[in-house]
Amino acid sequence: MRVRLISYTKKGRDTAERIAGILRTTGYDCRCFALPKFCGAGDEPLTVSAAEWAAEGFREAEALVFCCASGIAVRAIAPSMKDKTTDPAVIVTDDRGRFVIPLLSGHLGGANELALMIARELPGTPVLTTATDGSGVFAVDVFSKKNHLKINDMSLAKAVSAALLAGQPVGFRSEIPWEGKLPDGLTEGEADLGIWIPENGQMPPFPRTLKLTLQRYAAGIGCRKGKTCEELSVFLSEQLSNCAAAPDELRCIASIDIKKDEPGLTELCRTLRIPFQTYTAEELRAVPGEFTASAFVEAQTGVDSVCERAAVLAAGCGRLVRKKTAADGMTFALAEFEEGITF
Repeated sequence: MRVRLISYTKKGRDTAERIAGILRTTGYDCRCFALPKFCGAGDEPLTVSAAEWAAEGFREAEALVFCCASGIAVRAIAPSMKDKTTDPAVIVTDDRGRFVIPLLSGHLGGANELALMIARELPGTPVLTTATDGSGVFAVDVFSKKNHLKINDMSLAKAVSAALLAGQPVGFRSEIPWEGKLPDGLTEGEADLGIWIPENGQMPPFPRTLKLTLQRYAAGIGCRKGKTCEELSVFLSEQLSNCAAAPDELRCIASIDIKKDEPGLTELCRTLRIPFQTYTAEELRAVPGEFTASAFVEAQTGVDSVCERAAVLAAGCGRLVRKKTAADGMTFALAEFEEGITF
Protein backbone atom coordinates (compact mmCIF):
# COMPACT_ATOMS: atom_id res chain seq x y z
CA MET A 1 0.00 0.00 0.00
CA ARG A 2 1.25 3.47 -0.93
CA VAL A 3 0.88 5.94 1.94
CA ARG A 4 1.52 9.69 1.92
CA LEU A 5 1.99 11.60 5.18
CA ILE A 6 1.87 15.37 5.68
CA SER A 7 2.69 17.68 8.60
CA TYR A 8 3.01 21.41 9.31
CA THR A 9 4.88 21.60 12.62
CA LYS A 10 8.08 20.15 14.08
CA LYS A 11 6.09 17.86 16.40
CA GLY A 12 3.85 16.85 13.53
CA ARG A 13 6.86 16.05 11.38
CA ASP A 14 8.28 13.84 14.16
CA THR A 15 4.94 12.05 14.50
CA ALA A 16 4.77 11.48 10.75
CA GLU A 17 8.27 10.01 10.84
CA ARG A 18 7.27 7.64 13.66
CA ILE A 19 4.15 6.52 11.79
CA ALA A 20 6.09 5.99 8.55
CA GLY A 21 8.61 3.89 10.46
CA ILE A 22 5.80 1.74 11.85
CA LEU A 23 4.23 1.25 8.44
CA ARG A 24 7.48 0.54 6.61
CA THR A 25 8.26 -2.39 8.90
CA THR A 26 5.12 -4.10 7.60
CA GLY A 27 5.79 -3.40 3.93
CA TYR A 28 4.03 -0.07 3.32
CA ASP A 29 5.55 2.34 0.78
CA CYS A 30 5.61 5.70 2.62
CA ARG A 31 6.42 9.26 1.50
CA CYS A 32 6.59 12.01 4.11
CA PHE A 33 5.97 15.68 3.24
CA ALA A 34 6.79 18.57 5.56
CA LEU A 35 7.30 22.32 5.38
CA PRO A 36 10.86 22.96 4.14
CA LYS A 37 12.01 24.41 7.48
CA PHE A 38 10.98 21.20 9.29
CA CYS A 39 12.16 18.62 6.75
CA GLY A 40 14.37 15.87 8.09
CA ALA A 41 16.26 13.06 6.38
CA GLY A 42 14.08 11.39 3.77
CA ASP A 43 11.32 14.02 3.89
CA GLU A 44 10.05 15.79 0.79
CA PRO A 45 9.49 19.56 1.02
CA LEU A 46 5.85 20.63 0.85
CA THR A 47 5.65 23.31 -1.84
CA VAL A 48 1.94 23.17 -2.81
CA SER A 49 -1.31 23.81 -0.95
CA ALA A 50 -2.86 21.08 1.19
CA ALA A 51 -5.68 20.68 -1.35
CA GLU A 52 -3.20 20.24 -4.23
CA TRP A 53 -1.19 17.74 -2.18
CA ALA A 54 -4.37 15.80 -1.34
CA ALA A 55 -5.54 15.79 -4.97
CA GLU A 56 -2.28 14.20 -6.08
CA GLY A 57 -2.51 11.74 -3.19
CA PHE A 58 -6.03 10.72 -4.21
CA ARG A 59 -4.63 9.85 -7.65
CA GLU A 60 -1.42 8.14 -6.57
CA ALA A 61 -1.85 6.61 -3.09
CA GLU A 62 -4.08 4.22 -1.20
CA ALA A 63 -3.87 6.14 2.09
CA LEU A 64 -3.23 9.70 3.28
CA VAL A 65 -2.18 10.51 6.85
CA PHE A 66 -2.50 14.11 8.11
CA CYS A 67 -0.44 14.82 11.24
CA CYS A 68 -2.13 18.13 11.95
CA ALA A 69 -5.46 19.73 12.88
CA SER A 70 -8.50 17.87 11.54
CA GLY A 71 -9.82 21.09 9.98
CA ILE A 72 -6.80 21.25 7.67
CA ALA A 73 -7.40 17.67 6.58
CA VAL A 74 -11.13 18.15 5.99
CA ARG A 75 -10.64 21.26 3.85
CA ALA A 76 -7.80 19.62 1.94
CA ILE A 77 -9.66 16.47 0.93
CA ALA A 78 -13.10 18.00 0.30
CA PRO A 79 -12.51 18.95 -3.38
CA SER A 80 -11.19 15.45 -4.22
CA MET A 81 -13.80 13.27 -2.51
CA LYS A 82 -15.99 11.16 -4.81
CA ASP A 83 -17.37 8.00 -3.18
CA LYS A 84 -16.37 5.29 -0.73
CA THR A 85 -15.59 2.76 -3.45
CA THR A 86 -12.79 4.86 -4.95
CA ASP A 87 -11.59 7.32 -2.30
CA PRO A 88 -8.38 6.37 -0.49
CA ALA A 89 -8.15 5.86 3.24
CA VAL A 90 -7.69 9.19 5.05
CA ILE A 91 -6.48 9.39 8.64
CA VAL A 92 -5.73 12.40 10.84
CA THR A 93 -3.68 12.51 14.03
CA ASP A 94 -2.91 15.46 16.26
CA ASP A 95 0.72 16.54 15.89
CA ARG A 96 1.74 14.54 18.98
CA GLY A 97 0.04 11.35 17.81
CA ARG A 98 -2.25 11.10 20.84
CA PHE A 99 -5.42 10.51 18.81
CA VAL A 100 -5.74 8.60 15.52
CA ILE A 101 -8.96 9.29 13.61
CA PRO A 102 -10.05 7.65 10.33
CA LEU A 103 -11.86 10.37 8.37
CA LEU A 104 -12.63 8.69 5.05
CA SER A 105 -13.00 5.16 3.63
CA GLY A 106 -12.98 3.56 7.06
CA HIS A 107 -14.10 0.15 5.84
CA LEU A 108 -13.53 -0.35 2.10
CA GLY A 109 -10.43 1.84 2.01
CA GLY A 110 -9.06 0.28 5.19
CA ALA A 111 -8.75 3.50 7.19
CA ASN A 112 -10.21 1.96 10.35
CA GLU A 113 -7.85 -1.01 10.23
CA LEU A 114 -4.87 1.23 9.50
CA ALA A 115 -5.80 3.65 12.28
CA LEU A 116 -6.05 0.81 14.80
CA MET A 117 -2.60 -0.46 13.83
CA ILE A 118 -1.04 3.01 14.03
CA ALA A 119 -2.70 3.74 17.39
CA ARG A 120 -1.53 0.43 18.81
CA GLU A 121 2.09 1.01 17.84
CA LEU A 122 2.50 4.73 18.62
CA PRO A 123 0.74 4.22 21.11
CA GLY A 124 -2.29 6.48 20.76
CA THR A 125 -6.06 6.41 21.09
CA PRO A 126 -8.05 5.31 18.02
CA VAL A 127 -11.29 7.21 17.44
CA LEU A 128 -13.67 5.24 15.19
CA THR A 129 -17.01 6.82 14.33
CA THR A 130 -18.55 4.32 11.86
CA ALA A 131 -21.96 3.15 13.11
CA THR A 132 -21.43 -0.59 12.73
CA ASP A 133 -18.19 -0.44 14.69
CA GLY A 134 -19.83 1.56 17.46
CA SER A 135 -22.79 -0.84 17.64
CA GLY A 136 -20.83 -4.05 17.22
CA VAL A 137 -23.00 -5.31 14.34
CA PHE A 138 -21.89 -7.12 11.19
CA ALA A 139 -20.37 -4.75 8.60
CA VAL A 140 -20.77 -6.00 5.04
CA ASP A 141 -18.03 -3.72 3.71
CA VAL A 142 -15.50 -4.99 6.27
CA PHE A 143 -16.52 -8.58 5.47
CA SER A 144 -16.13 -7.85 1.75
CA LYS A 145 -12.69 -6.30 2.12
CA LYS A 146 -11.45 -9.14 4.32
CA ASN A 147 -12.62 -11.77 1.84
CA HIS A 148 -11.73 -9.88 -1.37
CA LEU A 149 -15.36 -9.55 -2.43
CA LYS A 150 -16.44 -6.72 -4.69
CA ILE A 151 -19.70 -4.97 -3.75
CA ASN A 152 -21.89 -4.46 -6.83
CA ASP A 153 -24.36 -1.94 -5.38
CA MET A 154 -23.36 0.47 -2.63
CA SER A 155 -26.95 1.62 -2.09
CA LEU A 156 -27.93 -1.97 -1.21
CA ALA A 157 -24.84 -2.27 1.00
CA LYS A 158 -26.07 0.77 2.92
CA ALA A 159 -29.54 -0.81 3.13
CA VAL A 160 -27.99 -3.97 4.61
CA SER A 161 -26.18 -1.95 7.27
CA ALA A 162 -29.32 0.08 8.04
CA ALA A 163 -31.40 -3.09 8.42
CA LEU A 164 -28.88 -4.70 10.77
CA LEU A 165 -28.59 -1.54 12.87
CA ALA A 166 -32.41 -1.52 13.12
CA GLY A 167 -32.44 -5.16 14.27
CA GLN A 168 -34.02 -6.51 11.06
CA PRO A 169 -32.90 -9.88 9.62
CA VAL A 170 -30.75 -9.94 6.50
CA GLY A 171 -30.47 -13.08 4.37
CA PHE A 172 -27.23 -14.77 3.36
CA ARG A 173 -26.50 -17.19 0.51
CA SER A 174 -23.15 -18.25 -0.90
CA GLU A 175 -22.51 -20.58 -3.81
CA ILE A 176 -18.87 -20.62 -2.69
CA PRO A 177 -18.09 -22.69 0.45
CA TRP A 178 -17.65 -20.64 3.60
CA GLU A 179 -16.40 -21.25 7.12
CA GLY A 180 -17.16 -19.80 10.53
CA LYS A 181 -20.27 -18.80 12.43
CA LEU A 182 -22.94 -16.73 10.71
CA PRO A 183 -22.95 -13.33 12.47
CA ASP A 184 -25.96 -12.17 14.45
CA GLY A 185 -28.51 -10.56 12.19
CA LEU A 186 -27.78 -12.76 9.17
CA THR A 187 -30.02 -15.73 8.34
CA GLU A 188 -29.95 -18.56 5.84
CA GLY A 189 -33.73 -18.45 5.86
CA GLU A 190 -36.10 -16.30 3.82
CA ALA A 191 -35.65 -12.52 3.84
CA ASP A 192 -36.69 -9.52 1.79
CA LEU A 193 -33.10 -8.21 1.72
CA GLY A 194 -30.05 -10.43 1.51
CA ILE A 195 -26.38 -10.89 0.67
CA TRP A 196 -25.44 -13.25 -2.16
CA ILE A 197 -22.06 -14.61 -3.27
CA PRO A 198 -22.57 -16.33 -6.65
CA GLU A 199 -20.21 -18.63 -8.51
CA ASN A 200 -21.89 -18.94 -11.88
CA GLY A 201 -25.01 -17.41 -13.42
CA GLN A 202 -27.66 -18.32 -10.86
CA MET A 203 -30.67 -16.12 -10.24
CA PRO A 204 -30.53 -13.76 -7.23
CA PRO A 205 -32.17 -15.48 -4.24
CA PHE A 206 -33.79 -12.45 -2.55
CA PRO A 207 -36.25 -9.77 -3.69
CA ARG A 208 -33.49 -7.27 -2.92
CA THR A 209 -30.11 -8.93 -3.39
CA LEU A 210 -26.72 -7.45 -2.63
CA LYS A 211 -24.31 -9.31 -4.91
CA LEU A 212 -20.70 -9.78 -3.78
CA THR A 213 -18.25 -10.97 -6.43
CA LEU A 214 -15.20 -12.93 -5.33
CA GLN A 215 -12.01 -11.42 -6.75
CA ARG A 216 -10.49 -14.81 -7.34
CA TYR A 217 -7.87 -14.10 -10.02
CA ALA A 218 -4.42 -12.57 -10.37
CA ALA A 219 -3.35 -11.58 -13.87
CA GLY A 220 0.31 -11.68 -14.85
CA ILE A 221 1.13 -9.15 -17.56
CA GLY A 222 4.29 -8.34 -19.45
CA CYS A 223 4.61 -5.72 -22.15
CA ARG A 224 6.96 -3.92 -24.45
CA LYS A 225 8.02 -0.51 -23.19
CA GLY A 226 5.62 2.29 -24.08
CA LYS A 227 2.41 0.29 -24.30
CA THR A 228 -0.46 2.61 -23.42
CA CYS A 229 -3.15 2.06 -20.82
CA GLU A 230 -5.74 1.88 -23.61
CA GLU A 231 -3.83 -0.87 -25.45
CA LEU A 232 -3.31 -2.85 -22.28
CA SER A 233 -6.95 -2.41 -21.24
CA VAL A 234 -8.28 -3.79 -24.55
CA PHE A 235 -5.79 -6.67 -24.41
CA LEU A 236 -6.71 -7.52 -20.81
CA SER A 237 -10.45 -7.41 -21.51
CA GLU A 238 -10.05 -9.76 -24.47
CA GLN A 239 -7.96 -12.21 -22.48
CA LEU A 240 -10.33 -12.24 -19.50
CA SER A 241 -13.25 -12.85 -21.85
CA ASN A 242 -11.37 -15.78 -23.39
CA CYS A 243 -11.01 -17.22 -19.87
CA ALA A 244 -14.73 -16.71 -19.09
CA ALA A 245 -13.59 -14.39 -16.29
CA ALA A 246 -15.16 -11.03 -15.45
CA PRO A 247 -13.14 -7.87 -14.74
CA ASP A 248 -14.78 -7.71 -11.30
CA GLU A 249 -13.15 -11.06 -10.48
CA LEU A 250 -9.63 -9.64 -10.90
CA ARG A 251 -7.85 -8.93 -7.61
CA CYS A 252 -4.49 -7.68 -8.84
CA ILE A 253 -2.10 -7.41 -11.78
CA ALA A 254 1.47 -8.64 -11.38
CA SER A 255 4.72 -8.31 -13.30
CA ILE A 256 8.49 -8.09 -12.87
CA ASP A 257 9.99 -5.18 -10.92
CA ILE A 258 11.62 -3.60 -13.96
CA LYS A 259 8.03 -2.77 -15.01
CA LYS A 260 7.01 -1.19 -11.69
CA ASP A 261 7.02 2.33 -13.18
CA GLU A 262 5.71 1.41 -16.63
CA PRO A 263 3.13 4.19 -17.21
CA GLY A 264 0.60 2.06 -19.10
CA LEU A 265 0.55 -0.67 -16.46
CA THR A 266 0.41 1.68 -13.48
CA GLU A 267 -2.39 3.71 -15.07
CA LEU A 268 -4.30 0.52 -15.91
CA CYS A 269 -4.21 -0.59 -12.28
CA ARG A 270 -5.27 2.87 -11.05
CA THR A 271 -8.19 2.77 -13.50
CA LEU A 272 -9.24 -0.70 -12.33
CA ARG A 273 -8.64 0.23 -8.67
CA ILE A 274 -6.57 -2.89 -8.06
CA PRO A 275 -2.97 -3.27 -6.83
CA PHE A 276 -0.02 -3.56 -9.19
CA GLN A 277 2.39 -6.05 -7.64
CA THR A 278 5.92 -6.52 -8.93
CA TYR A 279 8.61 -9.06 -8.10
CA THR A 280 12.33 -9.40 -8.66
CA ALA A 281 13.69 -11.91 -11.14
CA GLU A 282 15.02 -13.90 -8.19
CA GLU A 283 11.57 -14.07 -6.59
CA LEU A 284 9.99 -15.15 -9.87
CA ARG A 285 12.62 -17.84 -10.49
CA ALA A 286 11.81 -19.35 -7.10
CA VAL A 287 8.12 -19.95 -7.94
CA PRO A 288 7.50 -23.71 -8.16
CA GLY A 289 5.79 -25.21 -11.20
CA GLU A 290 6.15 -25.75 -14.92
CA PHE A 291 6.04 -22.59 -17.02
CA THR A 292 6.30 -21.55 -20.66
CA ALA A 293 9.99 -20.70 -20.94
CA SER A 294 11.44 -18.10 -23.32
CA ALA A 295 15.16 -17.66 -23.91
CA PHE A 296 14.52 -14.12 -25.18
CA VAL A 297 12.58 -13.16 -22.04
CA GLU A 298 15.29 -14.67 -19.84
CA ALA A 299 17.98 -12.70 -21.65
CA GLN A 300 16.01 -9.47 -21.14
CA THR A 301 14.77 -9.98 -17.58
CA GLY A 302 16.82 -12.70 -15.92
CA VAL A 303 13.87 -15.09 -15.63
CA ASP A 304 12.46 -17.49 -18.25
CA SER A 305 8.78 -16.54 -17.77
CA VAL A 306 7.36 -13.33 -16.38
CA CYS A 307 3.57 -13.34 -16.79
CA GLU A 308 2.95 -16.95 -15.69
CA ARG A 309 5.29 -16.87 -12.72
CA ALA A 310 4.06 -13.41 -11.65
CA ALA A 311 0.41 -14.49 -11.81
CA VAL A 312 1.04 -17.63 -9.74
CA LEU A 313 3.13 -15.79 -7.15
CA ALA A 314 0.58 -12.98 -6.81
CA ALA A 315 -2.14 -15.60 -6.27
CA GLY A 316 -0.26 -17.05 -3.32
CA CYS A 317 1.18 -19.83 -5.49
CA GLY A 318 -2.35 -20.63 -6.61
CA ARG A 319 -3.47 -22.59 -9.65
CA LEU A 320 -2.46 -21.40 -13.14
CA VAL A 321 -5.71 -21.38 -15.08
CA ARG A 322 -4.48 -19.80 -18.32
CA LYS A 323 -0.95 -20.18 -19.60
CA LYS A 324 0.88 -17.42 -21.45
CA THR A 325 -0.82 -15.80 -24.41
CA ALA A 326 0.84 -13.03 -26.38
CA ALA A 327 -0.25 -10.34 -28.84
CA ASP A 328 1.33 -7.16 -30.17
CA GLY A 329 4.09 -6.91 -27.59
CA MET A 330 1.91 -7.88 -24.60
CA THR A 331 1.69 -11.14 -22.63
CA PHE A 332 -0.97 -12.46 -20.28
CA ALA A 333 -1.46 -15.33 -17.84
CA LEU A 334 -4.11 -15.95 -15.19
CA ALA A 335 -3.89 -17.68 -11.81
CA GLU A 336 -6.58 -18.41 -9.23
CA PHE A 337 -6.34 -17.87 -5.48
CA GLU A 338 -7.07 -21.02 -3.52
CA GLU A 339 -8.90 -19.61 -0.52
CA GLY A 340 -12.49 -19.58 0.68
CA ILE A 341 -14.93 -17.28 2.44
CA THR A 342 -14.66 -16.88 6.21
CA PHE A 343 -16.58 -15.02 8.90
